[in-house]
Parts: sequence; structure tokens; C-alpha cells
Amino acid sequence: MPKSRIELRFGGTGGQGLLLSAKLLADALALEGRHVAQSQTYEPTSRGGFCNADLVVASGEVDYPLPVAFDHLVLLDKIAIKPSWPRLKAGALVIADTRLCPDLPGSDGQHYQLPLSRTAIELGSERVTNIVALAALIDLTGLCKHKSVEQVVRASSPRGFLDLNMDALAAGYELAKAPAVAAAS
Repeated sequence: MPKSRIELRFGGTGGQGLLLSAKLLADALALEGRHVAQSQTYEPTSRGGFCNADLVVASGEVDYPLPVAFDHLVLLDKIAIKPSWPRLKAGALVIADTRLCPDLPGSDGQHYQLPLSRTAIELGSERVTNIVALAALIDLTGLCKHKSVEQVVRASSPRGFLDLNMDALAAGYELAKAPAVAAAS
């Protein structure tokens, strides 16, 4: 049985697709009957400023729609560390991009530094880093079924990006299956 309330953040900079990742995850969770509240903040610059997308997931009604302390944190840029790190729960799972978040503060919990953006670049476009990260999060946490997220990605991808997005999901699942190997490479 899943926890009754899970709070998570996708953090990085504007233009990295953080809001899209949160929406895709929220839609996949809703397909599975979960209740989700989504919120976001971003600095008033279109690219490069701090941006985050937060989700509160519950098996019943979401009693308070904003996160208080994160169970899971996905970091796609170091700019998101300072505003996000103090809000981690003890034992939280953190997934960070090795290239853009090379140094993480110490804390207890599960920390995975994965080559998210490098993997996206190798697939052909850094623009799918968010999809690689989403897949790694799903695989490491079991928040939802792979089938559910694949369904929402297929339904929402522009035709020209469908194959790339599906490849990014597969690559993210693979990174999560061998995090020690991926982090060491």
C-alpha cells in the first residue's frame, strides 16, 4: 500500500521541462486513481532562473495542496539545491544530474547522482533530460507503473518527439536500474 501522502519536487531552471514532468507524473498517477495537487514557482525570466514544480500525492483527497517537506527531490540544476534542500524529509530520495549538480550537501537518505542530461544529449536532444529524470524517479520510487507514464507520454507528445520521448523513458529506467554504475561513469 502506498504512503497516504507523498510530496515531491522537480527543481532546476526555466526551460528544462520541469512543469511538463510534473504534469505527466500527475496524469499517470491520476490514471491509477491517486489524487494529486500540483504547484509551481519560477523566477520572472523565461530561461535560466530558478523553477520548480511540486506535487502532493494522496490516496484520498489532498487535505493541503502545498508540500511541507519533500519525500523525493529531482534536481536538474544546482540553482535548485539551496531553496529545496532544507525542505527534505529525513531519509528522502534525491536524484540529481551529475553534470549540472556535481556537488550535493550532505544529509541522510538515498542520493543518486545520475548522468541525466548527458544521457539526453546522447539520445539526440538535451531537451528530454526531464523525461529521462522522470523515468528514473518512477523506477527508483515505484510511484506509478511504467505503463501509466508511457500512456500519458504517448498521449501528450508532439508527433516529432514521440520516439525521442519514449527512448528517454527507456534510458531513464535503465539509469535507475544501475545507479552505482551510472554515477561512477
